[in-house]
Amino acid sequence: MFRRLAAVEEAHGDFWRKRIEAKGAQFRPTPSARARILAWLARRFGPAFVLPTLAANETRDSAAYDNQPEARGAGLPADERSHALLMRAAAGKGGLSGPTLALLEGRHRGGGNTLRAAVLGANDGLVSNMSLVMGVAGAAAAQQTLLLTGLAGLVAGACSMAMGEWLSVTSSRELYQSQIATEAEELREVPDEEREELILIYQAKGIDESQARALADKLLSDEGTALDTLAREELGIDPDQLGGSAWTAATWSFLLFSAGAIVPVAPFLFLSGRTALIASLAASGFALALIGAGTSLFTGRSALFSAVRQLLIGLAAAGVTYGAGAIVGTSLG
Repeated sequence: MFRRLAAVEEAHGDFWRKRIEAKGAQFRPTPSARARILAWLARRFGPAFVLPTLAANETRDSAAYDNQPEARGAGLPADERSHALLMRAAAGKGGLSGPTLALLEGRHRGGGNTLRAAVLGANDGLVSNMSLVMGVAGAAAAQQTLLLTGLAGLVAGACSMAMGEWLSVTSSRELYQSQIATEAEELREVPDEEREELILIYQAKGIDESQARALADKLLSDEGTALDTLAREELGIDPDQLGGSAWTAATWSFLLFSAGAIVPVAPFLFLSGRTALIASLAASGFALALIGAGTSLFTGRSALFSAVRQLLIGLAAAGVTYGAGAIVGTSLG
C-alpha cells in the first residue's frame, strides 16, 4: 500500500515538474524538515510510529488541489482523497484488520500515537515542574528550598505518571485477557454460533456467503487458529500484544516526565540567586520551544507557530504560579 501511494505521489511530482519546466523554471523539490524527521522516525521505529500523524496530514491536505484547474483536469484531487481514505483505513479507522495490519493500526504500545505521547509526556514534566518551581520562587523561598521543591516535584510527578501508565496498561491487558477467555469458552460451548459470527464478519467485508463459509470452516478447524482469528476479527485484539508491556510503558512514562521536569531544576544545581532563576526560565523557554516544534510533526502547523504558542502557554502558566506564590508568600510573611 505504501509503495502504491508513493508511486502516485511520484507521478504528481512529475506532473508539476513538467509544467514548471515548461515555463522555463527549474524544479528542485526538497523534503521539508517535518518530512525528514517523520521519515527518520519511520525508518527507526517502523511505520506504526508515524502512521496516525500521516493519516491526519493526508486528511487535512486532501482538498489542497480542489481550487487548481490544472490539478482538477489531471484528476489529482481524486487521488488525494483516495490517499486520505487509505491512510485512515491503515490507521485503524476503515475496518482493516489481521496480523499484518495490527502493526499498521498501532494497537501495540510501541507504535500508533507513541510519538505524540513522548512529546506530550516530556511537556507535562516541563510545564508542571517549571510552574511548581516558579510558584515557590514567587514566595521568595531560599535556594535550597527551590532545589528541594523541584527535585521533589520531579520524583513525585514521574512516579505518579509511571504508576498511572502501569495501571492503565495492566487494566487494558486484563480486560483483553478476560475477553479472549470469554471467546474461548464460547468457542467450546457454542462453536456453531461463533462460526456464524465469523461468516457474518467476512460477509461484511465483501466476501460472498459461500466463500465466507468455506473460509470460516477452514479457520475454525484448529482451536488455536480459531481463537486467534476470533480475537482479531471479532474483538479487534492482537493476542500477541495485548496492549504491550505495562513495565515498559511505566518506565518510558517515568523517563519522559523526568526529562522534561529536570530542565527547570538543573540551573539551581550549578547557579544561585537571581542568576539561577533567570537560567531556569531561559532553559525552560528553550525546551518549551523545542517541544512546540515537536508537536508540529503531528499537528501540521508550522514549527515556528507551534514553538511560539508552546512558549507563550508555558510562560503564562509559570507567570500565574509565580504571582500566586508571591501573594501567598506575602500573606504568610
